Amino acid sequence: MKSVFVRLTTLLAVLALVVTACGDDGDDVGGSGGTDEDEGSIAADYDLSGASFTVGSKDFTEQLILGQIAIAALEEAGASVTDQTNLGGTVVARQALESGDIDLYWDYNGTGWIEFLGETEVTSDGDALYEQVREADLEENGIVWYEPAPLNNTYALAQSQEAADEFGVTNLTEYGELVESSPDDATLCIESEFESRDDGLPGMEEHYGYDVPTDIITVLDIGPVYQATADRDPCNFGEVFASDGRIAALDLTVLEDDQGFFPPYNPSVTVREETHEEHGDQLSEMFAEIANALDLETMQELNARRDVEDEFEEDIAREWLQENGFIG
Repeated sequence: MKSVFVRLTTLLAVLALVVTACGDDGDDVGGSGGTDEDEGSIAADYDLSGASFTVGSKDFTEQLILGQIAIAALEEAGASVTDQTNLGGTVVARQALESGDIDLYWDYNGTGWIEFLGETEVTSDGDALYEQVREADLEENGIVWYEPAPLNNTYALAQSQEAADEFGVTNLTEYGELVESSPDDATLCIESEFESRDDGLPGMEEHYGYDVPTDIITVLDIGPVYQATADRDPCNFGEVFASDGRIAALDLTVLEDDQGFFPPYNPSVTVREETHEEHGDQLSEMFAEIANALDLETMQELNARRDVEDEFEEDIAREWLQENGFIG
């Protein structure tokens, strides 16, 4: 009888230890040490399970980060995603969308209006321009534009502070005056797309009424343009994107577009009409929430993490999404 009592007492002690251990695990899950999955995420509230998407992007930093943001959000919502980011320039990315090689990518309302739709009269109101592009591109090309981000990644010309002090140029009108009076001081670094686009150098020259001589123009990849402009070698002025983090990092001064040539460039996710018809309710709402969180300061910081701090686009995108509750 004593032996039975001892065995029973031992069994009860073991059970107590098991219950205590389970209780500790439960406290960890339910308390401040809980997992991200338990806490949920915004993208996980959408159901894209079973859906497959191929995501593209152009080939510059902001586009690569936006592409990775789209990929991570889609995966969080349960979709299977193929990464086709870093396709090349605007024409390549757009053709990939129209042909069905990709299902979606981010593009800019100014680009859509001028480059894709061939329009020349441009409003400075980003929201109004988005509505014009959204309606016309759907009707003419079967492309759907989702809600745009508030950030405006417009083209601009910039100079070093040293050049600003030396030449006193503050806007694009004064830059034209320098081109005419002292072209050797008006040297300009640009990338190849800006050289040929209607919303780039040709359009700027026509709008402002001057021609930049080809012998003072140096065509580079977009990344080296910033450092070349800061170093004043080989140019005193350079083409920049307004949301690029290197403007602040290199202490560049942006020239005012005083005659309002460059249109707004607010990014939107663009999709083919067939993709929208199948998944549009989920996609449009999810990407609207993400786009609304992308203001100019945020994008400048994200871009700087890649171009100044040399972080990977995937890491930048995922960390920003996690910090803002979009993914777990």
